[in-house]
Amino acid sequence: MIDRLTPIRSIKLSEPAQRALAEANIFTLEDVAHWSIHELLSLHGVGPKTIRILTPILESLGLSFKT
Repeated sequence: MIDRLTPIRSIKLSEPAQRALAEANIFTLEDVAHWSIHELLSLHGVGPKTIRILTPILESLGLSFKT
């Protein structure tokens, strides 16, 4: 079951994206919601595909990226 505290490591993202998020201290889906899409894309290793994967997951939890 996926919830707000689901570890990012359990989401199927590329290894570069996983590393970039961990280096930015983003460890859960709730942590992701504290970042804007622009901020996330500025992390080396995070690209549009990562955002496309995370968006519907966040929405299903009633979360969204910071605006």
